Amino acid sequence: MTRVYLDHNASAPLKPAVKAAMIQAMDLAGNPSSVHGFGRAVRRAVEEARAQVAALAGARPAQAVFTGSGTEANNLALRGFPGRRVVTSAIEHDSVLEAVPGAARCPGRIPVDRNGVVDLAALDRLLADGDGPALVSLMLANNETGVIQPVAEAARIAHAHGALLHCDAVQAAGRLPLNLKELGADLLTLSAHKIGGPAGVGALILADGLEVEALVRGGGQEKRRRAGTENVVGIAGFGAAARLAREELPDTARLTALRDELEALALAAVPGARVMGAGAPRVGNTSNLLLPGVAGETQVMALDLAGVAVSAGSACSSGKVKPSHVLAAMGEDHSDAACAIRVSLGWDSGREAVERFAAAYAAMAGRLARAPAA
Repeated sequence: MTRVYLDHNASAPLKPAVKAAMIQAMDLAGNPSSVHGFGRAVRRAVEEARAQVAALAGARPAQAVFTGSGTEANNLALRGFPGRRVVTSAIEHDSVLEAVPGAARCPGRIPVDRNGVVDLAALDRLLADGDGPALVSLMLANNETGVIQPVAEAARIAHAHGALLHCDAVQAAGRLPLNLKELGADLLTLSAHKIGGPAGVGALILADGLEVEALVRGGGQEKRRRAGTENVVGIAGFGAAARLAREELPDTARLTALRDELEALALAAVPGARVMGAGAPRVGNTSNLLLPGVAGETQVMALDLAGVAVSAGSACSSGKVKPSHVLAAMGEDHSDAACAIRVSLGWDSGREAVERFAAAYAAMAGRLARAPAA
């Protein structure tokens, strides 16, 4: 049985051109901090990749700081400005909500509406009522629903209150045009493995003139923003993936059409299902399907047995049987918030994958409907 992979938001398959760039980098010998010829050759590879990653965010190479993951980049952004209180939305990734002690439990998190779009008026009130300078963290595209957030408008509100704005753009990269200045963001997070690059490398993009306090110390790498010898092979792959993500942005129209077809087929076959966030702008590759009464984990396992790989919420929360905090923030009750799956398409997805999913989804729902009650 040929298996179908529809979990790109968890990790996209490595693109062949990225693999080739990484293999080429493996042949380089030397430390990028060394001044001899070998070291300079490795440094050139790192800086070429830095330029490609920065360009993905519409920034200059000097603004990009390489990290070990998107999670580390989020932590660097939120913990790199001591003295600033952190304000997050209710739908952020756990790497944001758990980066600062108490942020995940903060009663002042920015709420969202039924479609998962952040309440800008509430953000304005939170910043006006709080004490001291703030740092606001708002993702551009939600990892579970794909809903696009009004980051530029939030940045204007934040700056009016003297706050900085961090944007987790991990799920938006390669799916939306990115430009740090146009977004108004002061910091922006990227991750290689969401765009067909390798796992284990991310980047934090800083606005011009902004400096961040390092979390990892002990060397002068990354202009003392992040110590440790650079992951040259991973960085080379990240650079190649970033270049391809920019070149292949037009492919988002194809993915949007596939996503819309997938949802139409699923809803026609399973009338009780719902598409979460359907009333808001979304990135074109992501669909969150809620089937009341059927746990998301049960759906994932049933589809996996049928050869179709999807996920229930964030892959970073795998093994945790709990309702989605994103869907709960959108107003779903405790039971329904645990009954959704995320289907995410990518560069290797085609119509056959959509049809395979729709057939497996319909068969799964039919079996569960016929199953005797416990």
